[in-house]
Amino acid sequence: MAEELRGLAGDRALLGRTSTAERVSDILRSRIAEGYFPPGTRLSEDGIGGALGVSRNTLREAFRLLTHERLLVHELNRGVFVRVLTVEDVEDIYRTRRLVECAVVRGLGEPPYGLDALAEAVEEGRRAAREGDWKGVGTANIHFHRELVALAASERTDELMRSVFAELRLAFHVVDEPRRLHEPYIARNVAILQALRAGDREEAERLLAAYLDVSLERVVEVYRRRVGEDGQGG
Repeated sequence: MAEELRGLAGDRALLGRTSTAERVSDILRSRIAEGYFPPGTRLSEDGIGGALGVSRNTLREAFRLLTHERLLVHELNRGVFVRVLTVEDVEDIYRTRRLVECAVVRGLGEPPYGLDALAEAVEEGRRAAREGDWKGVGTANIHFHRELVALAASERTDELMRSVFAELRLAFHVVDEPRRLHEPYIARNVAILQALRAGDREEAERLLAAYLDVSLERVVEVYRRRVGEDGQGG
């Protein structure tokens, strides 16, 4: 936890002069999405509040917001924990992703599209793979899909999917073979990017839908095995 708190201290500047619960929740959500706080982690009010330089009341309100987003859970007399997802949660996450991401691609309009950020996410994944950083490949994969959603230029859609992608990271933490899960998606991301560069929305959507189906199958396979072994249910 000490390393995570040091990282949070570096985020203090992001609060600026308006140290609000919303800003704190944005920071913690991003940290969860980046994999800093694994499922089941107890979040210390004193430690996180001290790292960010915010009051206990502000932090509790941020915790409340993230609990509402299903990223945290409050356990009576024990504290606040990063949520452990169920198989049903994972399936619902992927249903949401399919509905939103495929709709974004379908509604892009006429090319060309602004794909620089999407291309950078692909390169981020390739760099991480070369370094054998499979957690980093997973993070780059989330960045790719976040930038894909951003092509819709919709603040509401971005806000919705921020929480969904943070929950997705919680699912990835349960996977015991991250290379097996994440490595194939580098090539799939490249194929989607190439289809969009060619202005072929239908092909990009087809590739994306197939991608999400395969990813769901693999993650659920691991989840069913791990839930059975560890007795995790919610």
